[in-house]
Amino acid sequence: MATPDPLFNETLLLLGGAVLAAPIFKKLGLGTVLGYLAAGIVIGPILRLISDPEEVLHVSELGVVFLLFIIGLELKPSRLWQMRGDIFVLGTAQVLFSGLLLSGLAYLANIASWQGSVIAGFGLALSSTAFALQILADNGEANALYGRRAFSILLFQDLAIVPLLALVTILGSGPEASTSTILVDSGRAILAVAAMVVAGRYLLTPMFQVIARTGAREVMLAAALLVVLGSAVLMQLVGLSMAMGAFLAGIMLAESSYRHELEADIEPFRGLLLAMFFMAVGLSLDLNAILSNLLLIVAGVPFFMIAKGLVIYVLCRLWGSTKEDSASIAALLPQGGEFGFVLFTTAVSAGLLTAGASSLLIASVTLSMALTPLGSALARRYFTGEQKREEIEEDFEGAGADVLMIGFSRFGQIAAQILLAGGRDVTVIDDSPDRIRQASSFGFRIYFGDGARKEVLLAAGIERAKIVAICTHRRDITDRIVDLIRSEFPEVKLFVRSYDRIHTISLRAREVDYEIRETLESGLLFGQKTLEALGKTETEAAEIGADIRRRDEERLQIQAAEGLTAGLHMLHTRPVRPEPLTKPKRQPVAHEADSAGQA
Repeated sequence: MATPDPLFNETLLLLGGAVLAAPIFKKLGLGTVLGYLAAGIVIGPILRLISDPEEVLHVSELGVVFLLFIIGLELKPSRLWQMRGDIFVLGTAQVLFSGLLLSGLAYLANIASWQGSVIAGFGLALSSTAFALQILADNGEANALYGRRAFSILLFQDLAIVPLLALVTILGSGPEASTSTILVDSGRAILAVAAMVVAGRYLLTPMFQVIARTGAREVMLAAALLVVLGSAVLMQLVGLSMAMGAFLAGIMLAESSYRHELEADIEPFRGLLLAMFFMAVGLSLDLNAILSNLLLIVAGVPFFMIAKGLVIYVLCRLWGSTKEDSASIAALLPQGGEFGFVLFTTAVSAGLLTAGASSLLIASVTLSMALTPLGSALARRYFTGEQKREEIEEDFEGAGADVLMIGFSRFGQIAAQILLAGGRDVTVIDDSPDRIRQASSFGFRIYFGDGARKEVLLAAGIERAKIVAICTHRRDITDRIVDLIRSEFPEVKLFVRSYDRIHTISLRAREVDYEIRETLESGLLFGQKTLEALGKTETEAAEIGADIRRRDEERLQIQAAEGLTAGLHMLHTRPVRPEPLTKPKRQPVAHEADSAGQA
């Protein structure tokens, strides 16, 4: 048998480390991020079981790309516009003031010349999007007001990488030599963003419609990966970050009917690759560089994190955040970020930093990342307490509605009309692209997705829905969705469309909160109107209908306890007539049982 490939062995090591470390650190209350970091440090710098940690880091950076894509999917352009003040005013102030302060500290520490110190300072001013957002997710505060403000700062930092890379060119070659290059690069970036906007508006949704009609889930998954990675690579080619490209692609699809299905397809890749990214940061920790500059790093890393945190705290207070929220943001964003690695490496190529200075900075950034989860946990416990966070108003269409409706055929459309007329929000998912297109032409907002997939239900906001209405028309699909929701989300209220009498009894055994046979009320109304046409008054016909409805319910309860053939005596099988002189030799029991079982 052939010797296992080294890449295969390293993959097993990383997966094993994640499986072991994450539950332990989660149980200790330290969070999964710190667990992944610890696993990476043990596997890499301590045991040296991974030969090329840099390669692992490059691949795992796709986790950050997928993370930004999913965030983009959850942000409508209107919400992004509302956040423009936080992004461009608070974000700009944070990068500018933190960069200038840290540049001065780097120059005083004699890390590099003033030009190199400027790059070092502004590189340290950038925080880690992956670490900050994962901590927010672990604490369940991604939608808190301070969480959104922290995300706005991170988003501007991602944008700032472009002018900072241009700054490396200016300081390394002089402004005269680089002006034309900067103009060309800026023009290419603007054109690329414009191309993405046009593609997202006119090409992506029709493409997903065509793919969805094929019914091949693997093709939909391939298309989702193509969109994310393609947009990321396009932005990288014009000098923007890959994460920014994926974020823009998500924004373009935020109002698409295929949003929830895309989020469900991408989420497993995001989670796994992001875990690998945190482990890769631990793998790449250069213990030799830390030991050789131990005093400088031990004193310098906490100092620059405190200095950066103070700047963020003051700016947030000036921008109107509470003391608690300002402290939370400052404790969340004091670390260096993954874009600092790119900036420092580029500065070495431009001659602004020596290789030794770059290694020192990279080690400092890595160590600051490792300290952030612990610092954030301490700040949460001792400075901000466990008080309830103020939540921003939800307007992410399709998430957090009162009712999550699965299936939008004729039955669901009628039910949705009642709910919408009553002023309730409804999120609708359906797996028919043709039905989605037809409903959209009448002004309905529904999303493509398979309601029998847990990931799609989560993306559609089932955890925030008050009621799940299952309006699918096939019994087997309905049963599969009911079983999934009862197993994974037992607290959710289930209102279900039943196919027939047998299905109703089956659904009641599953303890759904409400069910109704799709033809019951329409059949009763039809019969009542027929009686009225034959001479009965409206009141008389309504009383007869109410009696039939009462008998039907009582008979259902008897059948649930005794079997389908029970309760036949409660049926009106013929008009009331005098008893015959001789009883029939054969009673039509079998025929009645068959028809009664399907009514």
